[in-house]
Amino acid sequence: MYNYTLCLIRQNHRLLMLNRDFAPTKGLWNGVGGKREDNETPLECALREAFEETGIELKDAIFKGIVTWEVDGTFSGGMYVFLSELPQDYVYVTPRKINEGILDWKSIDWILSDDNFGVGEMIPLFLPKVLNSNECYEHKCTISNKKITNYTLTPVHHVID
Repeated sequence: MYNYTLCLIRQNHRLLMLNRDFAPTKGLWNGVGGKREDNETPLECALREAFEETGIELKDAIFKGIVTWEVDGTFSGGMYVFLSELPQDYVYVTPRKINEGILDWKSIDWILSDDNFGVGEMIPLFLPKVLNSNECYEHKCTISNKKITNYTLTPVHHVID
């Protein structure tokens, strides 16, 4: 099992993103999430972290795959990725300062823009499949000298909850 989860919260054509105040993605926009606690399933972790970071009590999230990374030739970790949809009429006012950084709604087009260097480097690689595919994938990123040098996509045939 991997130690981390990422929960992407979507409402219409936008995602609730967190500009983190701390490493490893300090100063970059990312989804909410964090480290699993003992005996916690990935889904339980994703829902707990989403609540702790946003105050939104999500009822469910859909498993969308795994992101793994190898840094300078050594496997370094992975995270389970979940997607949760908020109803159109749900009101969540941003920007909002929290302990982890600043929460704000960002349009999906903005996040995926080729000239946007303000999001985590892996996000534009895996986000289109997470948002638009009914399939689950392992998104493997190879990082060398703090830059992604390779990205592979492999179908995942088991569902995580």
